[in-house]
Amino acid sequence: HCVQVLLCRSKVYSVDNEQQTGPSLEFVVPKDLAQGFINNKKESYRFRFQKIFDQSTKQEEIFENIAKPVAHSVLTGYNGTIFAYGQTGSGKTFTITGGAERYNDRGLVPRILSYLYECFSLETTMVYTTHVSYLEIYNDSGYDLLSSRQKGSGFENLPKVVIMEDPEQNIHLKNLSLLQSVNEEEALNLLFLGETNRMIAETPMNQASTRSHCIFTVHLCRREPGSATVHRSKLHLVDLAGSDRVSKTGLNGQLLTEAKYINVSLHYLEQVIIALSEKNRSHIPYRNSMLTSVLRDSLGGNCMTTMIATVAVERRNIDESISTCRFAQRVSLINNEAVVNEELDPLIAHLKREIQCLKAELSMVTGVQREEQLTEDEKLKLEELLKAFLDDPNPEVSLNLGPDMRKIQHCYSRLKVQTICWIILTSYANSFLSHLKSSTNKQSIGSCNPYFKNDSLLLLHFSDHATSILLQC
Repeated sequence: HCVQVLLCRSKVYSVDNEQQTGPSLEFVVPKDLAQGFINNKKESYRFRFQKIFDQSTKQEEIFENIAKPVAHSVLTGYNGTIFAYGQTGSGKTFTITGGAERYNDRGLVPRILSYLYECFSLETTMVYTTHVSYLEIYNDSGYDLLSSRQKGSGFENLPKVVIMEDPEQNIHLKNLSLLQSVNEEEALNLLFLGETNRMIAETPMNQASTRSHCIFTVHLCRREPGSATVHRSKLHLVDLAGSDRVSKTGLNGQLLTEAKYINVSLHYLEQVIIALSEKNRSHIPYRNSMLTSVLRDSLGGNCMTTMIATVAVERRNIDESISTCRFAQRVSLINNEAVVNEELDPLIAHLKREIQCLKAELSMVTGVQREEQLTEDEKLKLEELLKAFLDDPNPEVSLNLGPDMRKIQHCYSRLKVQTICWIILTSYANSFLSHLKSSTNKQSIGSCNPYFKNDSLLLLHFSDHATSILLQC
């Protein structure tokens, strides 16, 4: 978890990069003597982070230290997320997407796209397929920034994105476009298209303040030619809207409504972060907002997540800066369990099953039989199929065993045994009944065998013999 700090000239901070345990950032807040000489207010706030960058840091250095390791992990099959958090005007959008005036001011998104396609061209043994999506969350409603169905030029004409959840609690975004980009130019064009559709307004803190959360996602599929294994990964690049303190900014009207939605969604995000950082917490409130629902995997699932905290260290913003650093340290307590997303290509798996069936049919036609014997589990399943077939009263029912002659021969042998038993049992019953009819005196029969005193005992004796014959079969 890395922190980007945009420093100003006021001496309310100090940066120590010589610490062995990691660089630290300290805020110094002198006591206000107007509150009296007895003032127990804390004067120093120190925070430790993995990286601290000042205002002289170039965008290239930010990319090399923060974004490049995450992009490399996505190439190997891991999910990745980079999100920027901070107050309005602290530099989040400049860090993520960059400035439009100079080429060197490019942000993390265009630099990551350039890096990915450069890696694609260098690695000729793999086949890569890339799709991108661009989601905007404005007033807790999702909008597709890359939609081709936009009827007008207004923001309200963008199609709304709806969250859907499957039985396995996986999140799916309905109406969100997923467009393929075969090269860097196409990917950048999609990025610029989404940027033109974003909701931007002027506020007292920022002349071009983004009034929504935006998530640019790169979906990557990597496979080796001829291999049935596919690696699927995704990279979320998140530009969060900045929080506003209405008491300081004096917002009203539509800007005030937007600020309320932004602050509430960031509050729910903080609730999720706090819940994830606590041990033995059974419930995580992901469903409180659309932002936390979409970022569920990034915050506490299968993902390598990096946070960039941007702070504007001016004396009037000292409280917001301390709050941002506290939030960043809570995020650093979360431990995600990222794994390589490896799966079997469904098309190749289907073709392999079809090849096995064709081989079995061919061996049946040519007479070439498989040498290996059926396993006990296979025999048990065949017995269950055979029993269900014999117990079914429907005369048109069929027994489908496939083209495997081993299974067919096994079932035929079982049917043969049962047929022989039935023939023996029928023959015994016929001979017994013939003998019974030829006897005119049951008493003489009863004198030979005391059990044959009535018809019920005769039937009992007959059933005992029939059972012994079936057991022998």
